[in-house]
Amino acid sequence: MKTNQMRDKSADELLTREKDLTEQLYKLRFQRATGRMEAPSKVKEVRREIARIKTLLGEKARG
Repeated sequence: MKTNQMRDKSADELLTREKDLTEQLYKLRFQRATGRMEAPSKVKEVRREIARIKTLLGEKARG
């Protein structure tokens, strides 16, 4: 999801998306540990999207 699209969402929607991504990251780490990971670059993408969401939530809280 693009940052511009995320800016249009409410804080509740962003929190829900962050929770989903955190669960997905946990599953990806588990796959990596067991050696069944298909796309190692997916971990990086998920971590970056979580960071974007946290940044936007901080901006919304301050502004």
